[in-house]
Amino acid sequence: MAERRRGAALEKALLDAAWEELSAQGYARFTMDAVVKRAGTSPSVLYRRWSDRDELAQATIAHRLRELILDIPDTGSLREDVLTLMREINATRAELIPTMFAQLAAHYQATGTRPSDLTDPTATGRKEATDVIFDRAVERGEVNPEHLTERIKSLPFDLLRHEILATFAPAADRTLQEIVDTIFLPLVTPGPGVIFARPHGGWTGAMRPAGP
Repeated sequence: MAERRRGAALEKALLDAAWEELSAQGYARFTMDAVVKRAGTSPSVLYRRWSDRDELAQATIAHRLRELILDIPDTGSLREDVLTLMREINATRAELIPTMFAQLAAHYQATGTRPSDLTDPTATGRKEATDVIFDRAVERGEVNPEHLTERIKSLPFDLLRHEILATFAPAADRTLQEIVDTIFLPLVTPGPGVIFARPHGGWTGAMRPAGP
């Protein structure tokens, strides 16, 4: 006899089944009944958690994105950390990104939501994960934290997503380096030889001492 699923294990099984159904059928043919059948459960179990397919679709996407959070690199520099993470996303998510947006086009039209409503970094846990990279850069004096707005922190990853959606293919590595070196880093880092120090509670730019 199969072990009865409960609590978090049950919810994960339901959302996994919902993702499989959504990926296979698209939102237009995504139904609560189909998820019930795929999950091998009863309608009441599903409806106790999500009232309709729109609510279930949103929960499913958030669940999937939480599962896809990558390990955060720690290379010792902001440039290499951001590039390493972008390369991982590029190598492992290039097929998922356009598929997810295309499959959910009908959902956006039916509900008036936007892709950003379903992929909110705070809801999916991705913001907390990537913030580690920027916190380390601040501690090393590489960046002025006053320049690290939420929009700027998401910029390299937003541009990568745009590149993938525009080409339906992984971005070339030179494109990743161009995004980081010519667009992102100039917005957050000082010129060569400058580090940021935090004397008396305020951030100031200071010249890096010369020599080894």
